Amino acid sequence: MSIVKRNNLVFPSLMNEILKPDWFGGLENYKSTFPPVNIQETETGFELELSVPGRKKEDFNVEIDEQILTITSETKKEEEVKEENYTRKEFSYSSFKRSFTLPETVDEDGIKASYENGILKFTLPKKEEALPKPKRLIEIGK
Repeated sequence: MSIVKRNNLVFPSLMNEILKPDWFGGLENYKSTFPPVNIQETETGFELELSVPGRKKEDFNVEIDEQILTITSETKKEEEVKEENYTRKEFSYSSFKRSFTLPETVDEDGIKASYENGILKFTLPKKEEALPKPKRLIEIGK
């Protein structure tokens, strides 16, 4: 038995055109600036990676408040071209805010961040008491 996704719309392509957000132009090129995130747990902590290419490390603001890690970024760009018969001025603005609730096992003082090749990477170490304990031999007494 397999799961089959069904589209019950009579004219799916027509419905997509009607429900499209760009009837009058302007939103057609709208793109979400919400960066994708990878989170991985290791034995010693967590690794969090955000894909945010085209920025500088100075563009990021990272805060921790009551076990909530908040990452924000804002970039603005202006370009003006003046020619003999016309002037073109373009503005670009991009921002995002992502928040993550940290588990109680994370050592907030040991968090490290780096930005390289468009990847903002965080290393979130676990507290000493949360680390896996090595196997030990227990002797049986009398």
